[in-house]
Amino acid sequence: MFSSIGWSEMMILLVAALVILGPERLPGAVRWTTRSLRQVRDYASGATTQLKQELGPEFDELRKPLAELNELRGMSPRAVVTKHLLGGDDSVLRDLESAVPDPQQLFGTSSGMPGASAPSSPSLSKPLDRNERPPIDFDAT
Repeated sequence: MFSSIGWSEMMILLVAALVILGPERLPGAVRWTTRSLRQVRDYASGATTQLKQELGPEFDELRKPLAELNELRGMSPRAVVTKHLLGGDDSVLRDLESAVPDPQQLFGTSSGMPGASAPSSPSLSKPLDRNERPPIDFDAT
């Protein structure tokens, strides 16, 4: 329930509750909050149990598409390819990743090919004279 709240936020809430409620009323407020949360949890589980009893076997049929949808929601493109096209064996993808050069080799050159040397960029130490054409930037073209 509190998975998105970190320890620092919990400490801030605790200090704020201590300042607002004071040390006398804070234990009672904590008891009331835990009792209320437990009661809400019991209501939710009771509603689920009652729904299961009333629907019977249809409840499982209703949950199956929802479980499949939840499984699809967590899939990445790599997981989909691995599961459906490769039968769960991702060794092909790992071999492909090891065959591709790292980005430092690919993007450090102008042509995108490993080992190709990048052309030297023109020096811009002085402003251009009147009617002088600017140098060509090979990376931009």
